[in-house]
Amino acid sequence: MTHQKQIIAGTIDYLVAHYQEQPDLNVLAARAGYEATHFQKLFKDHVGISPKRLVQYMNMRYARELLVGGHSALDTALETGLSGTGRLHDLFVACEGVTPGAVKGRGKGLRIIYGFHPTPLGEVMVAKTEKGVCYLGFLMEQERAFPIEKMQAHWPLAMFVHDDAALSGEAAQIIDIWSGQEANEKLKLDLYGTNFQIQVWQALLKIPVGEMATYKDIAEGVCSAKASRAVGSAVGANPISLLIPCHRVIRGTGIIDNYMWGSPRKKLILAMESNVGLEP
Repeated sequence: MTHQKQIIAGTIDYLVAHYQEQPDLNVLAARAGYEATHFQKLFKDHVGISPKRLVQYMNMRYARELLVGGHSALDTALETGLSGTGRLHDLFVACEGVTPGAVKGRGKGLRIIYGFHPTPLGEVMVAKTEKGVCYLGFLMEQERAFPIEKMQAHWPLAMFVHDDAALSGEAAQIIDIWSGQEANEKLKLDLYGTNFQIQVWQALLKIPVGEMATYKDIAEGVCSAKASRAVGSAVGANPISLLIPCHRVIRGTGIIDNYMWGSPRKKLILAMESNVGLEP
């Protein structure tokens, strides 16, 4: 974990919490302790776009147009079972599902290690059992307590151990998979859910990077358009954010909300996945 990565992750978290104030480059650079021009280059090197472009996207309102434009690509992906990266499914080992007894016990006797790591998306919290990654979350209002509380609610009877170093490898793998880079080894997931939830999560994995789908789209692909509400609940129950891309599901009206980690974070991730034509 380098100092620069920590600075960029902190800036991303600050933008997510304060994007509506539209902080300019000078404010962000001063906060990070850098000269403005140097900071802009540093930010673009790590994130891929400038702070200004990121804030523009997080405030823009034409997600509906992006959604409509992506329907054909989405339909093809759902029909063929291909992920957007073309490599995402290959990078997953068959997920280890917890036993019914463990689900009923809500983690009783389970040891979960978790840690925080800076990334181009802000600081992430990754957790794992002895079988694999079981949870991934983001900060809210720059506070670590929020993802910890969400994780503990998911596994209320488990024993939790904070160890950043123990999760450094998994955190790096997660960002490599999300960004489409080659991974040296496969990432193991320890995941549980109902049959319906797993079907929905599998459908989410098929949404191409840079595209979006509606709850109705997913419902039609899984069972019936009438199940949109149930699909929404399954999307919201996804414990491994980013890798299972629930952030790519939006309302049919184009509104970007209904994200456990906040609509600003959802807009930020979509911005970094989309090659939108905004001023740099």
